[in-house]
Amino acid sequence: RYSLFYKRLKNIEENEGGLDKFSKSYKTFGVNQFVDGGVYCKEWAPGAEAVFLTGDFNGWNPFSHPYKKMEYGKWELFIPPGQDGYPPVPHGSKLKVVIRAQNGELLYRISPWARYVVRDEDKVNYDWVHWNPPQSYIRRHPSPKRLKSLRIYESHVGIASPEGKIASYKNFTYNVLPRIKDLGYNCVQLMAIMEHAYYASFGYQVTSFFAASSRYGTPDDLKEMIDVAHSMGITVLLDVVHSHASKNSEDGLNKFDGTDSCFFHSGPKGTHQLWDSRLFDYANWEVLRFLLSNLRMWLEDFGFDGFRFDGVTSMLYHNHGIGTGFSGDYNEYFGLHVDEDALCYLMLANYMTNLLHPECITIAEDVSGMPALCRPVVEGGGGFNYRLAMAIPDKWIQIIKELKDEDWNMGNIVYTLTNRRYKEKYIAYAESHDQALVGDKTLAFRLMDAEMYTNMSVLSPLTPVIDRGIQLHKMIRLITHALGGDSYLNFMGNEFGHPEWLDFPRKGNNESYHYARRQFNLADDHLLRYRFLNAFDRDMNKLEERFGWLASPPAFVSEKHESNKVIAFERAGLVFIFNFHPYQSYVDYRVGIETPGKYPFFIYKILLDSDAPEYGGHQRLDHSTEYFSEEYPHNYRHKSLMV
Repeated sequence: RYSLFYKRLKNIEENEGGLDKFSKSYKTFGVNQFVDGGVYCKEWAPGAEAVFLTGDFNGWNPFSHPYKKMEYGKWELFIPPGQDGYPPVPHGSKLKVVIRAQNGELLYRISPWARYVVRDEDKVNYDWVHWNPPQSYIRRHPSPKRLKSLRIYESHVGIASPEGKIASYKNFTYNVLPRIKDLGYNCVQLMAIMEHAYYASFGYQVTSFFAASSRYGTPDDLKEMIDVAHSMGITVLLDVVHSHASKNSEDGLNKFDGTDSCFFHSGPKGTHQLWDSRLFDYANWEVLRFLLSNLRMWLEDFGFDGFRFDGVTSMLYHNHGIGTGFSGDYNEYFGLHVDEDALCYLMLANYMTNLLHPECITIAEDVSGMPALCRPVVEGGGGFNYRLAMAIPDKWIQIIKELKDEDWNMGNIVYTLTNRRYKEKYIAYAESHDQALVGDKTLAFRLMDAEMYTNMSVLSPLTPVIDRGIQLHKMIRLITHALGGDSYLNFMGNEFGHPEWLDFPRKGNNESYHYARRQFNLADDHLLRYRFLNAFDRDMNKLEERFGWLASPPAFVSEKHESNKVIAFERAGLVFIFNFHPYQSYVDYRVGIETPGKYPFFIYKILLDSDAPEYGGHQRLDHSTEYFSEEYPHNYRHKSLMV
C-alpha cells in the first residue's frame, strides 16, 4: 500500500510540480476572476466534442464563447475584461457550461467546480451563480491549535432551530454556537454543508462539491460562522462526502461530459446498489485532482479545521461492505477484495492535509475495523487521526431493546467500550445522527418512549419509566465518554434527550418541517426535566476539560461485577464507579484504586454524581463525605476505598 501511495505521490511531483500545486487546481478550474478583470475558465470533459460557456453575460448565446481543447480532455477559455475594465462575467450572474456530446446532443451543465449554486422556489434544478463579491468576508480569528482530545457536537445547520423551517448560518452563529460553548464542547462537526439538491438526503447525496449549501445563506455567512466559532476556541470540522456522488446530471457531476464515466467508473462498477449513487474512479488522475483540491478549498477558503470522511467502509472494499460481517480477522482486510486505489486516495488526502496544514484533523467513518487506518502514512497506515467507535451505539441499542435490566452483562459492556486497535485513536459516542433519523430511535426515546409526551414536566409525578430513563441516559453517556475512546461525540439535541425522531420534508410526510428541527427550548424550560440531562451533559464535559481523561492513557478497569451490576475503573487520576443494578444500592462497597488520593490526607471526594438533584437524581449521596484510601489491596490494585 505504501509503495502504491509513494508511486502516485512521485507521479504528482514529477508531472504536476508537487501536491501543493496539484491541490491548488480549484483556483484555475471552473470560472475564476483574474486581477486584471478578465475571466479564466477551465474544465475537464474528456468525452465532449466541444465545450462552450453561456449565461447572463452573453444573453445565453450557447456558442459565442467556445473553449479551446487542450491535452488529456481539458478545455480552457479566457474572456478579457470589458472596455470599461469591468469583469465580463459580473458577480451574481447565472452561468452554464454547454457540452456537445459525442452523439451531437447539447447538454447544459453546472461546472463541477462551481462555488455557488441556488434554486429558485419555482424550479426543480439548481442554477450556477458566479460568486465574486466586491468584498469577501475577511477572517479575523486564527484557527485553534490541534486539540489533545475532541468533545464533538455533531450539527446540522438547517435543523438547528425550534422553528419549522430551514435555519440559517446566521442563526447557527448567534444562537447555537454560544450554546455549544456553554455545554463544554470544543469542536463542532458540520453535516450537509456541501451542496445537495435533495434536502432529505441529510447532505449525503452531494451535487456540487465546491459549493456551500445556499439554502442556509451565502458562502460569506458560512465563513463568518466558522470565524466566530474560532473566536470561541471551537474547532470546526466538515462532514466530507468523497465516497460517492448524487446521480443528478442536470445539477450534479453525473454524465457531465455526456458519458457515464468522466469522474466515475463506467457500468455497474460505477453505481452503488444500495445508495443509488455514482462511485468515483480513484485511479483517475483528474479525479484525484478534483477531490484533493476540494479538501484544500474547504480548508483554505472557508477555514475548516479538518474533516470527518463519510462512507469510508464503502470506499475500502470493492463490495462496499454490503452484506459483509467483519470479525477482525486480518484476511478480511488484505486481498483482492480491497479497493487499493480508494485506500491510496485516502492516504494521499491525509498526507496532503497534514503536509500543508499540520493542525488539520481527519476522522474515518469505518465500521469494518481496517487495521492501521489511524496510523501515519509513512508506516503504511491510512493517515487518519481518529476513527469512529461505531460498535458502541449498536451495543447500547441492542442492550436496551433485547435485555431486561437485571440481564445487562457488565463484562460485555466493558469489552465493547474498550475493544479498539492498539495505538489508534477512537471517537466514542452513545448515539449520533444515525440513531435520531426516522425509522430508528434515540436512546431517550427508547428508554422513555410515549411518556416523554406526558411526564417530562416537574409538575407531574416522576414515573418509574421517566426515572429509569433519565438515570440511564446520564450513566450511558458518562461511561461512554470516560471509557469508550480518545474523543467523544454527541448529535445536537441528544444531550438533553430530544424527543421524537428526525425526518426531513418529503412526499411521505406532506413536506412537513415538524420533525426537521431541534427544540432547544425544551432544555431551557425550568419546568421540564430535559434541563436535568442538559446540565449533566454540560458538567460532564466541563469535568473532562478540567482533568483531560480523553487524552489520558486507556482506563484500568478494576471491577465488572455481574451480580452486583457494578463497573469501576480509573482514568486520569479519577475513579469512576457505575451501579447499573435496577434496584440494589450498596453501603461500604470496596473499590480498588492505585493512586492514593489527594495529599496529605489521601482522600477522594465526589466530583460528579448522576444522582444529584440538579441532574434529576434522588440526592442519596452526601457530597461532603471524604473517602480515605487504605493500604488494602483489592481487585489487583494496591489500595482501595470504601464507598
